[in-house]
Amino acid sequence: VQLVESGGGSAQAGGSLRLSCAARTGTFRSACMGWIRQAPGKEREGVASFDTLGTTSVAGRFTISKDNTKNTLYLQMNSLKPEDTAMYYCAIVWRSCSGGVPAPQAFDIWGQGTQVTVS
Repeated sequence: VQLVESGGGSAQAGGSLRLSCAARTGTFRSACMGWIRQAPGKEREGVASFDTLGTTSVAGRFTISKDNTKNTLYLQMNSLKPEDTAMYYCAIVWRSCSGGVPAPQAFDIWGQGTQVTVS
């Protein structure tokens, strides 16, 4: 599976962005999908996950959703804050994540990331 993120960019504090993650090859219907971010000088942290059974987990003000017909995962980010500035990655782990967002090191496949900058 190849993952390609898009939708990052610059936003004002209080604004919104929607990130997309497209599976260019393969499918992620049977995988747990997640969004992970890494701010400069900080460790990666899980932001949201979407389980194989449709259970979603979100840390914060964001909303995660998935469109299986388009093989695309989304992250809607509202009320953005400067501390949301980070590189955002889409990733897959081939197991259930109904118990919450997995630790970043648990994910098996990663996209290249998309930068989000909030000022």
